Amino acid sequence: MIRLYCRKKEGNMNLCKECRELEEYAHKRLSACKYGEQKTSCKKCPTHCYRKDMREQIRQIMRFAGPRMILYYPIEAIRHIFGK
Repeated sequence: MIRLYCRKKEGNMNLCKECRELEEYAHKRLSACKYGEQKTSCKKCPTHCYRKDMREQIRQIMRFAGPRMILYYPIEAIRHIFGK
């Protein structure tokens, strides 16, 4: 979703510095998540592992990229909708 946002909303061919940092942060937090592979979506999770500012950035990206996922990444969108 971050790559889609950066490409379509910001018009970058490659990830910009801010999006790259956010992507690295997200991977780091998800790899340290105590729920592991059984994790639900972050919205439903009882434990928020992102800092408040990063959580807001992710929220904005998901609002933009979420509806567009079905067009650009249909298989991933269907997996996300039906919980993998």
